[in-house]
Amino acid sequence: MTQGIWISEAEVVSLMALPEAIDALRAGLREEAASRATNMVKTHATWANGSTLHAIGAVFQGWNIVGTKTWAHTAGGAMPLLVLLDAGTGAIVALIEAFALGQMRTGGISGVGTDVMARSDASRLAMVGAGKQSITQIAAVAAVRRLDRVTIWSPTAAHREALAAKVEQKLGIEAIATQTLDEALDAADVVTLVTRAREPVITRDMLARGVHLNAVGAITPERVEFEPSLLERATVTGADSVPQVRKLSQEFITAFGDDAAQWARLRPLSALVASNSVRPADADLTVFKAMGMGISDLSLGIEIFRRAREAGLGRPIPPIIRHAPRLTLDQ
Repeated sequence: MTQGIWISEAEVVSLMALPEAIDALRAGLREEAASRATNMVKTHATWANGSTLHAIGAVFQGWNIVGTKTWAHTAGGAMPLLVLLDAGTGAIVALIEAFALGQMRTGGISGVGTDVMARSDASRLAMVGAGKQSITQIAAVAAVRRLDRVTIWSPTAAHREALAAKVEQKLGIEAIATQTLDEALDAADVVTLVTRAREPVITRDMLARGVHLNAVGAITPERVEFEPSLLERATVTGADSVPQVRKLSQEFITAFGDDAAQWARLRPLSALVASNSVRPADADLTVFKAMGMGISDLSLGIEIFRRAREAGLGRPIPPIIRHAPRLTLDQ
């Protein structure tokens, strides 16, 4: 049996860049569309002041790997861990420190959604929210569309100004921190929402015709980023995980309720990728809802594991020797 390896954050970053993560996500989504990859629907628990414990996973039959990722999102931070297992034996293949991986997955899936749903000539992005995920979200859209300007708005001036400076330094794209949300949305072709809002930030009529919206931040039912009635304008709606949207997205739950015909409009991103979908010419809005799913994490994790093996990276995990449990105190 091949010994499993522990892959560190530094090794993850050395082995994969964000544009390569987008390619890995496309490959994993095609596996899903071909029924060779299956998600374990996310489960979560909450405590304290909005802290959340998450677990997601997936089965890749074609690649003979299964696995899970778990993390606790707290005010003090998070450190996700991805576990890859051999689908035939259950043995540990790899343990991967997955904070950078998760950032690439979360940004990258918006890149894939933008690629299949936004106008091909989209060149201006409005970033709403300036937290830790924002720079990878911007970089992912820039990887699939030639951006000439990014506008940034968040309620905290220092945060939006710092992000604008980072975008110009890291990506070489003109970035403007706007004083108002309306200024940020003006002339935008793509809008990405990454907030922890509990009330809608974007209302039904704030976006111009022709815009593509990535809604990334509200992944638990107590959070809402856009007004549910905005979905009435959406010509195409897509999601990385339709079951998780039905379970956890308050925006879609409120808008669609028990209407089966409305839910049928929500397309899996895997189907859009596999069909080489492009935006309809007459579309008003398109909306991509990202929830985070095991297939995305494992798509990156499996490719990182392959690259680590080829490069001789990763620390060997000591063999696990099974022991019977002690059944009494005097054993």
